[in-house]
Amino acid sequence: MDLIVNRRRVSVRSDPDTPLLWVLRDELGLTGTKYGCGIAACGACTVHIDGQAVRSCSLELADVEGSITTIEGLGTPDALHAVQRAWIENQVAQCGYCQSGQIMAAAALLAENNSPKDEDIDAALSGNLCRCGTYVRIRAAVKAAAAELRRSKS
Repeated sequence: MDLIVNRRRVSVRSDPDTPLLWVLRDELGLTGTKYGCGIAACGACTVHIDGQAVRSCSLELADVEGSITTIEGLGTPDALHAVQRAWIENQVAQCGYCQSGQIMAAAALLAENNSPKDEDIDAALSGNLCRCGTYVRIRAAVKAAAAELRRSKS
């Protein structure tokens, strides 16, 4: 099966019923997408398909339609995405395990709403769990990234 992953066409050999998460991690070596729960409840496995945040642990390969972006492909080879920069500047990560999923969910939110209120951020990221409880820093980073994105468009 051919896929577009991080702006490149790739061929994969996995069975069609294999969850996308395992294709990304095991077959393509893109280990930034994490396994957390396996039932789409924690958000650690969040990737984008055509810009929409989806849980890759519960999406079978056969059901993938569209271009896939993982944390490795969110920015460009020359520059981090605004959300990635904001995560670093706001020192969001503690253990870091959930962070790629959090970042992907935040980037999807900001692609649709570059001026989110606290309620918007909380709603968009509510399915992404952080065991370390860095939610205050997560919200601050989303706001910082939103401000950067607004500045870059003006």
